Amino acid sequence: MEADAMRNHRLVDLPTKGAVFETSRPVRTGDIDVSGTLRLDGVARYLQDIGFDDLDASGAAAAHPVWVVRRTVIDVIRPVRWPARVRMHRWCSGLSSRWCTMRVRIESDCGGLIETEGFWINLNPVNGMPSRIEESFMAGLGSTTNDHRLKWKPWHTARPGDAEETTFVLRSSDIDPFNHVNNATYWQPVEDLIKDWVGPRNLLPYRAILEYRAPITAGNDVTVRYHSSGESLSSWFLVSGSVCASAYVTAIEV
Repeated sequence: MEADAMRNHRLVDLPTKGAVFETSRPVRTGDIDVSGTLRLDGVARYLQDIGFDDLDASGAAAAHPVWVVRRTVIDVIRPVRWPARVRMHRWCSGLSSRWCTMRVRIESDCGGLIETEGFWINLNPVNGMPSRIEESFMAGLGSTTNDHRLKWKPWHTARPGDAEETTFVLRSSDIDPFNHVNNATYWQPVEDLIKDWVGPRNLLPYRAILEYRAPITAGNDVTVRYHSSGESLSSWFLVSGSVCASAYVTAIEV
């Protein structure tokens, strides 16, 4: 997908009917930066948590215990600042038999607004392959979208090329039960790169996209290559020269 298309991709609005899951939580100090702003990795953890809460509430957790995210889009419209409580709405914006896109709107009681969309794949817990979503659960997902032919297509297809490079040292706390780096962890170096790129500029509102291609496991030596221009920041996570994930950040208009 071209840069303009990534920048202009429209996130569908909150539906007025259908299966919309709602919950709230306080913003904790472990999820904020030194300015008191909710970090991107904190947002990603919220998305994981509300996803499993939604599954539990719908009675679908036992039949769909394993999901992986292939892409996360985070639009920071107005930053969420601590102390605050956030209200979150989650609904399906696109659907196929084995995967879906899930929208989550995060609003704080102090006026913060973050819009997100994740491309999630349902996996068979035995063989790790994409698995059909049960009809009863699919009915609820389909109640908020007319897109029932969702297909996967990577957006950030640019290659690292002539880019700067830094190392990303993994810690044991970065690894999930499947021996993979947790998807929220990838946002930590992206957050650092954004701060260096933006400097004193005001980037708001902005869009950050992270795509996952292959898992990074414990013990891998990870390098992050990055390149920025006046309009965007791109970064790539590499293991043994192969791209395992990539991120793209740009200012947007709302």
